[in-house]
Amino acid sequence: MNEGHVIHLATGAMMMTFKLAGPILLVSLAIGLVVSLFQSVTQIQEVTLTFVPKLVGIALVLLLSGHWMLSQMVAYVHQLFGQMPSLIGT
Repeated sequence: MNEGHVIHLATGAMMMTFKLAGPILLVSLAIGLVVSLFQSVTQIQEVTLTFVPKLVGIALVLLLSGHWMLSQMVAYVHQLFGQMPSLIGT
């Protein structure tokens, strides 16, 4: 295994991480922004106000896209296991 293989594996792992974490992080960011704007307009300074909407939003994203996330991860692991003989043999 040379440096090119290691860089390819690391790049693939980072891209898979971005694909899986992206929807969750974007929904959390959007909900946080909306709740912060609501708090600044109404001058409600409750710290725990963002927790419940973010929790509901993240649960909804996981419910709707969980199957897609799992299938992406399974396909990536199958690809890694398929590359295993060529990585060990070199």
